[in-house]
Amino acid sequence: MASDIDTATPEPGERPLGRQTPSSRIAAAFGRLIPLAMRKAPASTSAAESPSLLRRRRSVGRGHSPLTRRILLLNLIPVALLTLGAVYLSDYEEELIDTELASLLVQGEMVAAGIGEVAVVGGETTVNRMDADAARQLLTRLVRPTGVRARLFSETGELLGDSAMMNELGRIHVVPLPPPAVPVEAAIEASIGERISDWIARQLSRVDHFPEYVDKPVPTLRDFPEAASALRGFNASAVRSAGEGRLILSAAVPVQRYKQVLGALLLTRDNRAIAASLREVRYDMLTIAAAALGITVLLSLYLAGTITQPIVRLARAADEVRLARESRPEIPDLGKRGDEIGDLNDALRSMTEALWLRINTIESFAADVAHELKNPLTSLRSAIEMAGRTDLDAERRAKLMAIVMDDINRLNRLISDISDASRLDAELMRGEVRPVDLDKLLRDMVHHYAVTASQKSGVEVEFRLAANPPFVAHGHDGRYGQVFRNVIDNALSFAPAGSHILVELSRESRNGPFVVTIDDEGQGIPEDNLESIFQRFYSERPTEHFGQHSGLGLSICRQIVETYGGTITATNRRGPDGKVRGARFTIRLPAASGRK
Repeated sequence: MASDIDTATPEPGERPLGRQTPSSRIAAAFGRLIPLAMRKAPASTSAAESPSLLRRRRSVGRGHSPLTRRILLLNLIPVALLTLGAVYLSDYEEELIDTELASLLVQGEMVAAGIGEVAVVGGETTVNRMDADAARQLLTRLVRPTGVRARLFSETGELLGDSAMMNELGRIHVVPLPPPAVPVEAAIEASIGERISDWIARQLSRVDHFPEYVDKPVPTLRDFPEAASALRGFNASAVRSAGEGRLILSAAVPVQRYKQVLGALLLTRDNRAIAASLREVRYDMLTIAAAALGITVLLSLYLAGTITQPIVRLARAADEVRLARESRPEIPDLGKRGDEIGDLNDALRSMTEALWLRINTIESFAADVAHELKNPLTSLRSAIEMAGRTDLDAERRAKLMAIVMDDINRLNRLISDISDASRLDAELMRGEVRPVDLDKLLRDMVHHYAVTASQKSGVEVEFRLAANPPFVAHGHDGRYGQVFRNVIDNALSFAPAGSHILVELSRESRNGPFVVTIDDEGQGIPEDNLESIFQRFYSERPTEHFGQHSGLGLSICRQIVETYGGTITATNRRGPDGKVRGARFTIRLPAASGRK
């Protein structure tokens, strides 16, 4: 059957231009809310705040955790969306209206078909006409049980019957009885709930978009354009506003026999059932939203607590470490958490331990430097005071001036080594790591020492190779050269005249580290000092060598070698009879990657 929809009723799913959709309204609402919630007044902190003031401001000044507020806000957004969805429900209301109109059309077609079969006089070959009395009686019996108001118009537009104005016996106005009385408390509760729901429904109602419904005592086709469409043979429907948020839904179908339109049947119903359904859905969704809100707040507070409390503990511990003067505060151990905060805790503990170690090293180094500088300065002062006496003979003054020169050379040597040691950490961190050809480096160095050592002290320096090429190590040639020079110089200072120093390059295994050994024929090293000689300012030396070393050379060597992943140790060489034949320094250096 053809269909003609009246212009007073929008098509299902069709929305007039200039009207916002629910999704766009929700997005606009959140666009206004979120910036306001996320916006925070800048803290006016003075640049001159002391560390103690900063710590008090962080630990006491904050009433609430900003991180907790952000977590709560982000977790409450889905609940707010659910709440807004429960409030709007405009798409669901449109679906209910469309469903109700379709139901009215189906019901109207059934009633119209019954009237066309029973209350029409005539045949297929004759002119048919509607029996008004039979049509009214049949209309009352079929429509009244459904609660729908029905109006029947003739083919000329005359109102033949109205189910609200008649019963089976005649034209009697029907007024429904009021519902049974309910208890006062229940009535008050229902009234409050219904008032709130009705107020929300009125605020969100779209009744202004529909034409006004006017219930005239004697309506005509002009009052119901959908009925006029039905007289032309088309189904039609319309939605009108009855005020107070009420809508009147109407559907009109033609009454026909043998395709001859004999009248129009108009069925109308208000939206009370739709409003009740929307009220129930809103109540259920708001109940779910309230439960979700409570659960979300509790879980957000728990989540925020597991994040913010450890961070606050770490921040306070860091402040205590930074402001500590005498004691050594400990960073709390949160490594068992097994998450990123645990990793941060482990990193902070390691960093704090390294900082304390560095501080202790600097303090110890400063104390050692002061002690080492004090000895030659004291000797230098005494010698100068004695040399300044007028009754001193020339020979004794010459001896005192020789002492002065020795002390000055000792100070110069000590200050140079202290400067090298103090800059070593930074230079090693900035130094470039590259492959080092140990064979070439050692050959050139031994060749230089073979000439100079023989001329100065009559000591022979020899190089021996006990490995197969390549001889490429991981490190830095300048730093490795400094290590080898310090060890060879140390061996030369203890080697007697006419002795022999052997420098040998070998390798432990095919892919193992390179091994450089430097053997001398001196007095050896006391067994108790084989490890302590690598400490800074080691000073236990034979009398004849006192003042010739600063005590920093071997310490610098170990620091350089360990930086590149190697080791350096000292042992004594012994003969078949068990006597010490000299000292041996063993330096292990890692091979460069990719080198076999």
